[in-house]
Amino acid sequence: MKVLENGVRAITMDGLVWGASKLIPVGYGIKKLQINCVIEDDKVSAKTNTGDSGIVSTDDLEDQITAMEDYCQSVDIAAFNKI
Repeated sequence: MKVLENGVRAITMDGLVWGASKLIPVGYGIKKLQINCVIEDDKVSAKTNTGDSGIVSTDDLEDQITAMEDYCQSVDIAAFNKI
């Protein structure tokens, strides 16, 4: 799990800041990594990026995380607040 967390924290985007993390038991000895992040709405869109605006999307972030397929099966957004 530490390798996965380090891989996630290595992802950098303008307007993205990683926060605290914790391991949460799911069952049968399986744990999931929960990690907080803050994104600036003007720089990271909650929608899929379809243009050349230079703004990345949360989908782009999820794609980068799930690309670590040896460690990550799926990505879920547990909470989302737009400020």
